[in-house]
Amino acid sequence: MQLLTAVPKFPFMKYRRVALTASATVSLISVLSLLIFGLNLGIDFRGGVIAEAKYSAEANLESIRTDLEAAGFANPQVQTIGSTSDVLIRLPPLKDMSDPDQLRQRLLDILSARSPGVTLRPLDLVDGQVGADFAVKGVVALVIALLLIFVYVMVRFQWKLALGAIIATLHDITVVVGAFSLFRWQFDLTVLGAVLAVLGWSLNDTVVVYDRIRDNFRTMRRGAPDKIVDAAVNQTLSRTIMTGITTLLVVVALWLLGGDTLWGFSVALMIGIVVGTYSSIYVASAMALVLKVTPADLVVQQRKEVDETP
Repeated sequence: MQLLTAVPKFPFMKYRRVALTASATVSLISVLSLLIFGLNLGIDFRGGVIAEAKYSAEANLESIRTDLEAAGFANPQVQTIGSTSDVLIRLPPLKDMSDPDQLRQRLLDILSARSPGVTLRPLDLVDGQVGADFAVKGVVALVIALLLIFVYVMVRFQWKLALGAIIATLHDITVVVGAFSLFRWQFDLTVLGAVLAVLGWSLNDTVVVYDRIRDNFRTMRRGAPDKIVDAAVNQTLSRTIMTGITTLLVVVALWLLGGDTLWGFSVALMIGIVVGTYSSIYVASAMALVLKVTPADLVVQQRKEVDETP
């Protein structure tokens, strides 16, 4: 903690071109992965069957998965929810989903063959069209959020910084979603919620740095722009590090203890926090220099009223 009380003097902007090149490369890889491979969408988006089973003892997830595959259910997703005896089963869309009761009985027969005391709650059938609607609404939510961010930052600061904030936010979202595409991790509604949370995290970190950049441009008018931005980043560095570490501790706890249900959510947040912290320094702040922000852009010009009375 004592180390964070002193303001460092690290020349962040000296390496901005290398950092921006690396960011552009990672973003390009993410976009190419999305275009070529797409996302491994969960049942929330592509439809399917959701079943909840209650066991009298600890459930053997691997055995459940094996039994379902042997019965003809391809790629079943099996995870515990709440306790080791409560199991959530997700199945991809089936050819015949017209009779939920018959499908429920078939699943119950498969599960009870190994564990006679198991009970199965009524099934939830997610139509493919409903999943597509979820996907469209998720994209719309992201677009609206980005537009509101641009308006907010432009009103609070200036359009050049607003553009930098949008680029930094898009960078963070692209990297998070690209990682799920590249590594074929399942993308469901919980992950979409994490992406929206990353958007807010990234903006918050960027606004803190931009506040200090604006103040420094007003008080250090004769300084070089890169030195002014460096000073702003260093002055907010301790706050950025402490906020990032404390938030990561909570997210890592979710990742370790939350089980399969919260795995995608916590992984998306971990990536987003790390990338968002990086982008507030080397994307948002560096874009201020790329867009040639000057003291005139951030200093409020005050009109001097001249008394013309003779």
